[in-house]
Amino acid sequence: MPATDFLNQDLIEQRDKFCMKLKKGDFNSTYDIASTTLHLLRRTIASSRWSSARELMEIVTAEGKKMMAAQPSETAVGNMVRRVLKLIREEYARCKGQPEEGEVQTESLHKLFFDKAQAEDYSTPIVNVDFKAVVIEALNEFLVELENSADNIATQALEHIHSNEVILTAGRSRTVEKFLKQAARKRKFEVIVVECAPFYHGHVLAKSLAEANVGTTVITDSAVFAIMSRVNKVIIGTHTVMANGGLKAINGSHTIALAAKHHSVPLIVCASMFKLSTEYLRSNDQAAFNKFVSPHFVQDFSDGQVVDKVHIPCPVFDYVPPDLVTLFISNIGGNAPSYVYRLLSELYHPDDRDL
Repeated sequence: MPATDFLNQDLIEQRDKFCMKLKKGDFNSTYDIASTTLHLLRRTIASSRWSSARELMEIVTAEGKKMMAAQPSETAVGNMVRRVLKLIREEYARCKGQPEEGEVQTESLHKLFFDKAQAEDYSTPIVNVDFKAVVIEALNEFLVELENSADNIATQALEHIHSNEVILTAGRSRTVEKFLKQAARKRKFEVIVVECAPFYHGHVLAKSLAEANVGTTVITDSAVFAIMSRVNKVIIGTHTVMANGGLKAINGSHTIALAAKHHSVPLIVCASMFKLSTEYLRSNDQAAFNKFVSPHFVQDFSDGQVVDKVHIPCPVFDYVPPDLVTLFISNIGGNAPSYVYRLLSELYHPDDRDL
């Protein structure tokens, strides 16, 4: 079995540096994490020694596990590892002259039942084809798709935002920011930004929209329910799209979603496909699902008498159930939450769900 000892020292140092940045939370966006993961995996594939697709997948899986262990709450790392494994399987099938999995839209019960018995082990070397070059070319195409994902979502803005509408959003999502600015080029509408205390990312988004001549109002989190009756649409971003169509979004999103549901306001989520995860919220254990940070935003540590007597959890994310989401807008189009299961089968191989 191949080991990652074949990696050069420079690549190992880059991987360790990436893992350290993950642990410290130094990345500004999920896109940066996904892009860096892909670049590292591409270098791993190019510099490591392997003789078959099976050995390559073992190397990618081993490296992926190390990066995923650095910060389990960052699901984008695991998503990229699974996408790379899926690409390797597809390119292997194409080079062997077999039908690619994506070409088979429906699978019979007979095929599903006997699939494991006839499963390809990917250990047969591919002759007359430079398989390493083929895989790296496929990765380069995927990187281009990743870079253009936010622009592809923004091009759909005019289909969902109309003149004189009131749009509510929360925090700062770069995808939503680009989405709103694209619509503002041809439509005039108002945006209400929830500030999302205690991090106040909403202030940054509001300033950016105001500079782009978009009518913007900032409100506190407690004013969401009161203002929702005036809102036409809620458009938010998310950190992760869970396997059941739920959201792992910025703290406060669940409150916004409940208010929107009460007032029958559609909730639209802008999320690229690299945010689609195979994970579920398996229980109500928020400690395992969530990520907690220092509560110094809420309570100043200088007030020692109070800090000694209270426990202040400061979660970063909220879970939003799929029944509160109206529509997902991704770089491949709009889908209902009930369609997420199909997207999972197209993007990830069943054997890679649990790495």
